[in-house]
Amino acid sequence: MISHSRRHCVVELQALPMRIGQIRRIVSAQLRHWQLDPLIDRAALGVTELLSNVHRHAQPDKTCTVEIELRLGRLTVSVYDSDPRLPMLRASGDAEAIRAAGISGIDALETSGRGLALVEALSETWGARQQDDCPGKVVWFSLRAAPGPAAPEHHPVFLAEKPVRDLTPAPLVAVPLEPVSAGLSVTASVGARPG
Repeated sequence: MISHSRRHCVVELQALPMRIGQIRRIVSAQLRHWQLDPLIDRAALGVTELLSNVHRHAQPDKTCTVEIELRLGRLTVSVYDSDPRLPMLRASGDAEAIRAAGISGIDALETSGRGLALVEALSETWGARQQDDCPGKVVWFSLRAAPGPAAPEHHPVFLAEKPVRDLTPAPLVAVPLEPVSAGLSVTASVGARPG
């Protein structure tokens, strides 16, 4: 199920490898719609990693919900699943190494393998907490949102005035055939040789 409001999008899914690419495209399209193009790469990488973690670790099933929300200049991407175990960031040096390499040093087509260090490196804040109203947890990250470049202004185009050509066909007029004289006299003699 996909539900949209002006600044909120929720997608429910099974975190299977083939679905992860689809969700990445949905997140990218939604951010384009919200004119947040500068955030697309980081948000897509982050959601890919969170969904990969659900696929690898969540018990008893892989059902989850991805929620993206834009509020007060901040984009938050959250992944809810039914496993109550909170994830742990393994090595603190990994996030610094990833941050130093920059997003351009990361293969955006990879579907997993970088851990929460990637999420920490690409986001301003991130966290995990157990859900209050049901079993399971939510893992989230947020990015400062600045709108993408504004669309170019449309200026009116003025065309020079030109006479309008009448496209109606001219009426056909019958003209009687008469011999036409070009004003030249032609003299020919039979049997004469050119001299």
